[in-house]
Amino acid sequence: MIRFLVIIFSLFLLLVVLGGGSSLFVLWRFGRDLPDYKQLADYRPAVMTRVHAGNGSLIGEFARERRLFVPTTAIPRLVIDAFLSAEDKTFYSHPGIDFAGIATALFRNVWNVMDGGKRRPVGASTITQQVAKNFLLTNEISIARKIKEAILAFRIENAFSKDRILELYLNEIYLGIGSYGVAAAALNYFDKSLDELTLEETAYLAALPKAPNNYHPIRNRKAAKERRNWVLRQMADNSVISPLDAKRASARVLLMRRPDPTRIFEAGYFAEEVRRELLEKYGENRLYEDGLSVRTTVEPALQAIADQELRAGLAAYDRRHGWRGPLTRIKVTDDWLTALGKVPIPKGIGNWYTAVVLKLNAEKAEIGFSNGIEGGIPLKQLIWARPWRKGERVGPRVRRPSDVLNVGDVVAVAAVPKTDKSYHPGYYSLQQIPAINGGLVAIDPHTGRVLAMSGGYSYEASQFNRATQAMRQPGSAFKPFVYAAALENGFTPSSLVLDGPFVIDKGRGQGKWKPANYTKRFYGPSTLRLGIEKSRNLMTVRLANYIGMDKVVDYANRFGIMEDMPPLLPMALGAGETTLLKLTTAYAMLVNGGKRVVPTLIDRIQDRRGRTVFRHDARDCPGCVSSGWHGQVTPQIADLRQQIIEPGTAYQVVSMLEGVVQRGTGIRIKVIRKPLAGKTGTTNKNRDTWFMGFSPDLAVGVYIGFDNPRSLGRRETGSSVAVPVFRDFMARALAKRPAIPFRIPPSIQLVRIAGETGLPAGPNERHVVLEAFKPGTVPNNSGPVLDGTLAAEAINTSKRAGTGGLY
Repeated sequence: MIRFLVIIFSLFLLLVVLGGGSSLFVLWRFGRDLPDYKQLADYRPAVMTRVHAGNGSLIGEFARERRLFVPTTAIPRLVIDAFLSAEDKTFYSHPGIDFAGIATALFRNVWNVMDGGKRRPVGASTITQQVAKNFLLTNEISIARKIKEAILAFRIENAFSKDRILELYLNEIYLGIGSYGVAAAALNYFDKSLDELTLEETAYLAALPKAPNNYHPIRNRKAAKERRNWVLRQMADNSVISPLDAKRASARVLLMRRPDPTRIFEAGYFAEEVRRELLEKYGENRLYEDGLSVRTTVEPALQAIADQELRAGLAAYDRRHGWRGPLTRIKVTDDWLTALGKVPIPKGIGNWYTAVVLKLNAEKAEIGFSNGIEGGIPLKQLIWARPWRKGERVGPRVRRPSDVLNVGDVVAVAAVPKTDKSYHPGYYSLQQIPAINGGLVAIDPHTGRVLAMSGGYSYEASQFNRATQAMRQPGSAFKPFVYAAALENGFTPSSLVLDGPFVIDKGRGQGKWKPANYTKRFYGPSTLRLGIEKSRNLMTVRLANYIGMDKVVDYANRFGIMEDMPPLLPMALGAGETTLLKLTTAYAMLVNGGKRVVPTLIDRIQDRRGRTVFRHDARDCPGCVSSGWHGQVTPQIADLRQQIIEPGTAYQVVSMLEGVVQRGTGIRIKVIRKPLAGKTGTTNKNRDTWFMGFSPDLAVGVYIGFDNPRSLGRRETGSSVAVPVFRDFMARALAKRPAIPFRIPPSIQLVRIAGETGLPAGPNERHVVLEAFKPGTVPNNSGPVLDGTLAAEAINTSKRAGTGGLY
């Protein structure tokens, strides 16, 4: 008997030794080349960057993987319990491997094989093992990988807390339809945050980790519901919920609700400009993976107005210059629906429809849509479509639909609104995507915050941002800065300058430079105010020549309009190149009293943990942080803005630009009946048109021109093209704001001046203006007229530039 016991003990000891040796060998063999699990301590899952408007509206998301990082402390307990019930109910008690689960799975799988293999094999991977596989290993199906997974699971359990392991798992796991992590899945499947999920929705998400594509709630509805109900039963078995709650939730329909695309406010050009700025500031990895939360300056209400009015202005110009033809042509047969369905929808068509012309008669064009519905375009909606001619001219008047359209033409149309006199059910208007383009920028002049930015007719059609990327000549919109330089060098708004011929010999063999006014006329001695109100080129050139182009260059630099501007006289007429954003910012610095502001699209940036990593307004304000009002002294924040010109000079320019709206080239804006000021700009051969202006608290710039510069046509100037856009934008933007007058510096003296002579006005004087003067500069009698006798040659004979501004 003793001998038998010795044999049994020896065999047992041998098995232990062999087992221990085998285990050590396995650990040595598979554990020596394993990835370093300690890297998980510094693991930061790739999280999308989200960009918000000033009011909190979402305007953009940038990511390689659509993941939202949520710490376990912020994840609802029900969500955690659902995933633990479905994936690893002993998570908080096992050491990384669930030995009981492995034994149970092994027994079930053996029984399944003996029963004919009708059921799928059962796994026993713990959440820790899944973390090891997802983060450190591949998806290879092999015994070796499972052994490595188990070894890593032990090591991870020894190195990290259970909550940290769970946090890694719930934020990394892929749950289908581009969703990484539970927070992203909640948004993509149900358009909800985690704390808004119902019990049945939570159970559904917990059903997805094994095979998300197999449980799609629409394509595989039956399997998805069965898997969800299984999770509910598991939760009830684990006493997470009651059996009654599980039964009720199982009876509910599985409904998927994708995120509403309209929850992202459309501000394509603005959002893309923010993306470029973030890319330059932080690099590609931080932008797409670091989960930044960006609060921008855009005001959705102003942005919507900007987009609408710019589109309307571009369309209005485009219609004035005729019909360029259909989108394409197809054969109209009995199968025209199929042919029309194959026509690609052009980018930039927006809310319009594509239709094919089926028949033509004297009253209308009969059209058909890809859904089989038919309608008509009445002649009244075709009158505008005179044929386009080279040079932005138009052909003969339209007298019948066949003058515009042919059977088989595929065109863009829009339903005739009920407010239109030609409205009739089933009637449509002919539309055309403009060939011209432009931009609009609105800025808070006191802070530089960009409140709206529209960089073109359609972001879908072209991502080129005409507000920030298009380098264009500003033309006469540059003139106020020449006048600002003059006002700080001995001139007043009532100083007289000769509006007469100006000729400079550019040198041997170079000919003569002879700038001219838009009207090709001369007006004799005129005040600076009149020169800017009527946009007189000859006065501006004579003024720049007298004060010196070096001063004009200095002011262009001060206002950030352009760097390294050559000191050539044509530059005084806006022959240099700048962007709409830079020029709008320069005008903002005029109306804010001559203080430097830097345009910004971003107010604040926070990292994934909510820490502020960037703030545009970097000023300290210790007294601004308070739990409430307790009668304390109002905090005073220091004004750190640099004074780039005298406040008095800035106001004098503003006052003269107000005259542009009241009496000059911007008179179409006067109908708004609120204090507004600004300047038109049109370049040589009418290639670029501008209006730059402001109210006391809003600076706005409008640029319109072709992407490949060419003439906009005869008589198309800043007054006819850009001014209407500015006017309509300001009318809506200021509709609910009080009429605030421009702020006058204490040093300024207002005097009634005769507009023609520049002298104090008598009692019966006509054309009187209230002029702004600095102390000691009010004229008592007629002063000298700047007529060019003291002019010095100021044009570089080695270079030749266009004349820039015209009107």
